[in-house]
Amino acid sequence: MLKLTYTKNSFNLDYLNIPLENWVNQRVNLALTTGTNIYMEPSTAAFLLPTESSLLAILEKLAQANLIEFCFCDSSWLEVTLKGIWITSTANSETGVFLTNLTPSVELLLQQLSQKQQLCHA
Repeated sequence: MLKLTYTKNSFNLDYLNIPLENWVNQRVNLALTTGTNIYMEPSTAAFLLPTESSLLAILEKLAQANLIEFCFCDSSWLEVTLKGIWITSTANSETGVFLTNLTPSVELLLQQLSQKQQLCHA
């Protein structure tokens, strides 16, 4: 599972070796226990990667397999879009956690790219 955390000033992508359903259940239980609001909806999340020729071939294969979507922003950056679940405390919040389930190899690849490259949230 990939967890993308969006805060006011930053963006972080983490690979978690836990089933998405287990993580969501833990989060719901935490909200119930602490009496805090929780809001979830199916959604998409996007982030930017620098355009590199070696990266493009990999992303094209993932897009053909319908695992991700990507498009060019300009000659230097491309936007990667993932489908998953948006979790936050209020419906219109721009800060929260986005979770997605892809194949483990794709998740590890995106996580490695996030460590090697400077990602920006879109």
